[in-house]
Amino acid sequence: MPSRIEDYALIGDCETAALVGRDGSIDWLCWPCFDSDACFAALLGTSDHGRWKIAPDDGAVRISRRYRGETLILETTFETAGGAATLIDFMPPRGEASDIVRLVRGERGAVKFSLELVIRFGSGADIPWVRRISENTMLAVAGPDMLVLRTPVAVRGRGMTSVGEFEVKAGETMPFVLTYQASYLPVPTPVDPLQALADTEAFWTDWSRQNNYAGRHRELVQRALITLKALTYAPTGGIVAAPTTSLPEKLGGWRNWDYRYCWLRDATFTLFSLMNSGYVAEAGAWHAWLMRSVAGSPADLQIMYSIIGSRRLLEWQADWLPGYEGSKPVRFGNAAHRQLQLDVFGELMDTFHQARRANVELGGGTWQLECELLKHLDKICTLPDSGIWERRGPPQHYVFSKAMCWVAYDRGIRSVESYGFEAPVDDWRAMRERIHADICAHGFDAEAGSFVAAYGSPWLDASLLLLPAVGFLPADDPRMVGTVEAIERHLMSDGFVLRHDPREPRPDESHPIEGAFLACTLWLADAHVLAGDLDKARELFHRVASVANDVGLLSEEYDTLARRQTGNFPQALTHIALINTAHNIYEALHPAQKPAVQRTT
Repeated sequence: MPSRIEDYALIGDCETAALVGRDGSIDWLCWPCFDSDACFAALLGTSDHGRWKIAPDDGAVRISRRYRGETLILETTFETAGGAATLIDFMPPRGEASDIVRLVRGERGAVKFSLELVIRFGSGADIPWVRRISENTMLAVAGPDMLVLRTPVAVRGRGMTSVGEFEVKAGETMPFVLTYQASYLPVPTPVDPLQALADTEAFWTDWSRQNNYAGRHRELVQRALITLKALTYAPTGGIVAAPTTSLPEKLGGWRNWDYRYCWLRDATFTLFSLMNSGYVAEAGAWHAWLMRSVAGSPADLQIMYSIIGSRRLLEWQADWLPGYEGSKPVRFGNAAHRQLQLDVFGELMDTFHQARRANVELGGGTWQLECELLKHLDKICTLPDSGIWERRGPPQHYVFSKAMCWVAYDRGIRSVESYGFEAPVDDWRAMRERIHADICAHGFDAEAGSFVAAYGSPWLDASLLLLPAVGFLPADDPRMVGTVEAIERHLMSDGFVLRHDPREPRPDESHPIEGAFLACTLWLADAHVLAGDLDKARELFHRVASVANDVGLLSEEYDTLARRQTGNFPQALTHIALINTAHNIYEALHPAQKPAVQRTT
């Protein structure tokens, strides 16, 4: 059985990532890329679906772990009756091939360890052909995939797995290097594990030095930035929403989605978090991925793309995987990529505008693309859509979607006014006014004193918290004050924000349908910052920070009843929101410190 979601830590090489449990088991790894098939899929099933475990023979009396400084090098210390040893896990920056290096270092006494390597290509389905090619080297091949294990430990086959035992004493280090390569290519040259450790530490330490955040909780903000970097596909600059698929929004439920793709919706949030923290190159790379991915007809615009910009993310179910704690189905691909979600037009236009303000170099043709986007939006902005939460029911006129259409025209107008671009700006101003009036007339419930999720609906939606952040209305407007108060009355669970209204009937499933949405809780904090209530904002920030795991990682949601993290892990949007809220609070406390970009200007 897999560990609790919060018991995992992340290692990666900026092209893929692995989850390592407190028990020393790597239970999830897609190789060679984030969206490749997994070779370790025990996270969504059992050990028979693939894992790599290194742990003390007789268990541990105490387990502690940490990341080494401001790096992605994980150190797990096992204390046993006979001594103590540390398991050091990391993935060096990608060289000739992709490697996982595991070092077992003796700290005191002597500790006996066992190794179990279960390789299952094809996301847990395919058993490889394994053979030894030298005394210390083992090769596993199935179809297009090959893994090479190099270690001085004697490894033998047992029941379609590879096992071994060894002992480390104080001062000794036992190395293991697992390397991926396409099966039709030569076996890659071995890496020196100790040199790889030094190189990896230098890479992450140098990268982390760029962080300019000076406020409270700097260590947590730095960990969030490192996580965001780890979720970046370095060759293209695309940032995946999470390195996992099908970790459930509700334990035992069916709301299980593939997050190993890049959402346009995250674009502006991502730009803010990177630029305001000093990471200009990463912001530029993300923008370059964005431009390549959306190139073409605006009518073909999607809400998400692959890490290389691919568009067909066909969804299918892996029926051989029982799912995380029985949460089925296990999905690969994401059918939501074909939905109409109008808010992405606003996110794109806002991203381009903010990038210009932050002096991010934009390629030629960007303004022409923006004009074409708004020309297409003229034709579709009155249509119902699937909304920010990608509802798979009938389309509706979602208030946040309409507000982001307003943002699209507003940012186009601001770009014309600031940079002198040619555009039908009078038409855009008319559309901006028309959309604003329409939302206030049909998306605001005067009796309830708040905006609602969709036209004609009595229910609320946590995305409404973003209306002041995008500049649709000031935070102190009575309609926004009423909306925030309504959300605090109806969408809170033990101090965290739900994204859906729990009062809304759900005949096909029981409440609660999912955990509290951590990014939404931080959006409420941002709303309080804009309203000038920093005490409430800091309280909400601390609440989210308190449920981060022992190495500072957060998933998409938090189950307030089970007291567990739920949803895909670690989730980029949660960490992005944490970074942005930390900056917002700091800048409110230190108004002389101007951020690189601000959303509402």
